[in-house]
Amino acid sequence: MTAITGRIGVNKRPGELGVHSLSEFNIQVPDLAKADTFYRAFGLDVREEGEGLGLYTFGSAHRWGRMTEGKIKKLNAISYGVFEEDFEPMKKRIEAMGIRLLDAPAGFESNGIWFHDPNGFAIEMKVAEKTSPDDKVGLNGLDASCAKDTSGSWSRTAKPEARPHRFAHMLAFVPDVPATIEFYTRVLGMRLSDRTGDIIAFMHGIHGSDHHMFAFANSAGRAPGLHHLSWDIGSINGIGLGAMQMFDRGFKKGFGLGRHVLGSNYFHYMQDPWGSWCEYSADIDYISLNHDWPAEDHPPEDGVYIWGPDMPEDFLHNYEADQFEGK
Repeated sequence: MTAITGRIGVNKRPGELGVHSLSEFNIQVPDLAKADTFYRAFGLDVREEGEGLGLYTFGSAHRWGRMTEGKIKKLNAISYGVFEEDFEPMKKRIEAMGIRLLDAPAGFESNGIWFHDPNGFAIEMKVAEKTSPDDKVGLNGLDASCAKDTSGSWSRTAKPEARPHRFAHMLAFVPDVPATIEFYTRVLGMRLSDRTGDIIAFMHGIHGSDHHMFAFANSAGRAPGLHHLSWDIGSINGIGLGAMQMFDRGFKKGFGLGRHVLGSNYFHYMQDPWGSWCEYSADIDYISLNHDWPAEDHPPEDGVYIWGPDMPEDFLHNYEADQFEGK
């Protein structure tokens, strides 16, 4: 472990500035009651907080997301965490780039700085604990084989509750993937992991993170919007339990089980009430703080998965853009 400004236990890439975590997201939805029902069924610890909802994972005090109510579904804001000693140097660098700093949006308490990315997303950069992992998060014991002469599964009535362990990443539709890569590299210090031309790109944090903490898919010139939120559940068994749990609670539309090429994680997606997706994920690739991942441009057939069922016809449809276009 490295001592940084007298503090022991901070893992960071020496001599470089960059965000270490996607700390929190804020999403506006037309109906908080529907959001409450969906995310509870998904296995999250949903808490009423003021006029909105806080999204937590059980056993963690960190709030991963906040849901507020409004006329349309909209990805409102994304907060990135930095180490305390990096905040002022990064703030000065951002100001020197001529990026206009904003007041915190109404209803947000903030100790950070705010600005817009090229897609109009409100971005907060703040001092926060590192929530991206410091090592690869592999598969947990639910995937262990049982001993002979014993039963390795559960009954349908006695199966465990599916509960994700942590928020992993998000993917958003953007009108210009190359411009978005350039901005997040130059301004937030993130790095490209992999891409498929100008169709989709995956970016990681330089201080050790999963293969991607944020990904961007081409919206074909339409308005930006959320595609999915991904939650690490730790095992293939957990993914299956989660998919069945959602089905049993009335959420029938999903996509999985499958495995991605880029990031390598196993997945099952469930569609939320507004057309975006929530992903149960496990065993994603990890990029250490001292490793320079060789970002590659992959063919389109590798952009989604190596195996799995046929994609739903609307899996890559931008429903948030529909709202802005009055469809």
